[in-house]
Amino acid sequence: MKSKVYIETSIPSYLAARRSQDVRVLANQETTTEWWENRRTHFDLFISEFVLAEAALGDPAAARKRLGILRGISVLDSTDAVRALGSALIAQGPISPRAAIDALHIAIAAVNGMEYLLTWNCSHIANAVMRPRIEEVCRTEGYEPPVICTPLELMEE
Repeated sequence: MKSKVYIETSIPSYLAARRSQDVRVLANQETTTEWWENRRTHFDLFISEFVLAEAALGDPAAARKRLGILRGISVLDSTDAVRALGSALIAQGPISPRAAIDALHIAIAAVNGMEYLLTWNCSHIANAVMRPRIEEVCRTEGYEPPVICTPLELMEE
C-alpha cells in the first residue's frame, strides 16, 4: 500500500514557476521537479480546495499551468473537523492568524490521515521550531499529524 501525501500549494508553484535566479530557490525547484518526475508515483497524492484556490491566484497563464499540474489528483473535502482543527492550530499558537490557510492545509492533511504533507512553505508549515507545537495540537485534538517535509526529505523510500 502506498503512503498518502498531501501536496501543499508551494509544490505546484515551484513546478510551474520560471527558473529562479536565486541559487537556493533554483535548487528547490530542481529538487521538486526531480521528486515530481521520479518519486510521486510511489505515493497516493491528495490536494484540497485550499490548494486549488491558491493555485488559481495570480497571473492567469501561471495559474493555468499550476492547475494543469494538479489535474487528476484526488481532492479532499473540507469538513467541520478540518475547520475546527485549523482554528485550534491558530488559537493554540503554532500558526499565526495571518497564515490561516496554512493551518487549514495542516488540518486537512491530519484529519484525512495523510502520512506526509509535502511543502516548501518553511515559514509557517515546514518549520523546525513550529513543527513540535503543530504536532502537539493535532494530537491533543485527536489526530495523528502528518510528517511535514520538503521534496528533498521525501526523495528516498
